[in-house]
Amino acid sequence: MAEGGDRKPERTRHLLHVMPTFAPGGVQIRVAYLINHMPRIVPQMAHVRHTIIAMDGDFSCESRLAPDHGVDIRKPPAAEGLPGRIRAYRDEIRRLKPDLMLTYQWGAIEWALANRFSPLCPQVHLESGFGAEEADRQLARRVWMRRLALGHVRAVVVPSTTLAAIAERDWWVPRDRIRYIPNGVDCEKYARPPVEGAVPGFVKQPGEKIVGTLTPLRPEKNLSRLIRAFAAVVADPAVGPARLLILGEGMERPKLEALARELGIADRVLLPGHVDRPEEALGWFDLYAISSDTEQMPNAVNQAMAAGKAVAGVDVGDVKVIVSPENKPYVVPKGADEAFAGAIKTLLIDDEARAAIGAANAAHVRAHYALKGMVEAYVPIWS
Repeated sequence: MAEGGDRKPERTRHLLHVMPTFAPGGVQIRVAYLINHMPRIVPQMAHVRHTIIAMDGDFSCESRLAPDHGVDIRKPPAAEGLPGRIRAYRDEIRRLKPDLMLTYQWGAIEWALANRFSPLCPQVHLESGFGAEEADRQLARRVWMRRLALGHVRAVVVPSTTLAAIAERDWWVPRDRIRYIPNGVDCEKYARPPVEGAVPGFVKQPGEKIVGTLTPLRPEKNLSRLIRAFAAVVADPAVGPARLLILGEGMERPKLEALARELGIADRVLLPGHVDRPEEALGWFDLYAISSDTEQMPNAVNQAMAAGKAVAGVDVGDVKVIVSPENKPYVVPKGADEAFAGAIKTLLIDDEARAAIGAANAAHVRAHYALKGMVEAYVPIWS
């Protein structure tokens, strides 16, 4: 190797990320974390440039990228019909000449198919969970498409043990090509005190307790379950003053607002919309609740644990796996809605238990799901 001034500069490596959307969500926030933090934590990864293609043209998660991110963000090429899209995607891959293509979720599976035969570049596929249409079982046509499209990929990356088992059993991905990488969280960032004004229109009142959640307002999140449970909880005078704070935006808003009115708790249910800096808001919660019909390893649960919050939840994906042992009894079976309400009520009433579980969660997430570990695990994926 040449020394001193004769050393050859590192060649810039080009990664192409194709995802259904770049709107804020667990997958998109994780990608932003990796782009922002990998060069700092792993200096040899500084020589990487990124192109992000969002299939729906929504790039609002760009706000989570560092101000000088230098990421090329673009819409997909327009084309009609599956054969036309496959041709267009292959042409775009040829034009961009990535060193590695990363496809995310079902919404990018056609790009994997476009690169399936006579591959134009190495490829990794990343799956993080399912939408409402596959909350209870996978759709057969999607299973077969994944089997076909993922037959050549270098690796399939999943954040949960549940999804790792599905990839091997249902999609026929060889075990040695499955990479289980749990989501990581910036523990210091989410352990900070809350900031006044971080949640538009919200001011915490003296003596009140806040049940909170951070999630897009989508059907599979089943926020109706959470609102109904909260209505049952606050009907008990022993709970005292309490409000439900749902941070997120999406198509379910009218339905959720109507349900809160129907249950007579509209004044206790706040839907202030998307909060761009959740680390400034999570501290206002006394208890974190997750009511989804389908999850794998939700980032927001990691963030809530890093903020020192106890979690009341539904046992889907790895939700029960990732919380601390002390918190596991408060993650109840899917469909046990009375038990879910009971978990929320017990944790709201018992201040001492709630604080102890929150502290256990904070220690647990630092030990097992810190951001540095996730970033380091992605280095061989991106290399």
